[in-house]
Amino acid sequence: MTGKATGRLVHRDDGLYLMMDRLFTAIPDDVWATMTRPAELEKWIGTLTGAPNTGAAKFRMSAEPEAQAQYVTILECSAPHRFLGDFGEGEDAWRALFHLVEGNGMTTLTFGQRLRNPAEAATVGPGWDYYLDRLVAYRAGRPLPTWDGYYPALAQAYKDMILPARTR
Repeated sequence: MTGKATGRLVHRDDGLYLMMDRLFTAIPDDVWATMTRPAELEKWIGTLTGAPNTGAAKFRMSAEPEAQAQYVTILECSAPHRFLGDFGEGEDAWRALFHLVEGNGMTTLTFGQRLRNPAEAATVGPGWDYYLDRLVAYRAGRPLPTWDGYYPALAQAYKDMILPARTR
């Protein structure tokens, strides 16, 4: 199975983000739990160890055998609607956010990662499509997708993205 490129580039106050949406038939509390509880995270994306409420937490993406655990700095956490955090340290650090919005019995998840430059979307985009599709599959009780359907298959779609003009 090949995934689909679902990202879009968005300028935010703190930089350029690659943003993606997924829709769930669930209330935000349920989706929030799947995205923040260590036992749930392990089933679709990775391991969270330590105590996030004290700032002493590490996260490791489990579907990437070479991935190392990274420190997590939580910048905003407003359960069950908003999360903003930095992962890693120094030049390798990256920022991610997610928002959950409910409407008509559905919850829309908007996920984003800040990019250093637009070209980074070619590697970041397929990865997040893969992980977010794993989230959807896990919540639906379906088999999780495999990486080979995402990279390099989706890289060109992200290379071809048009950078939006900055609006004020």
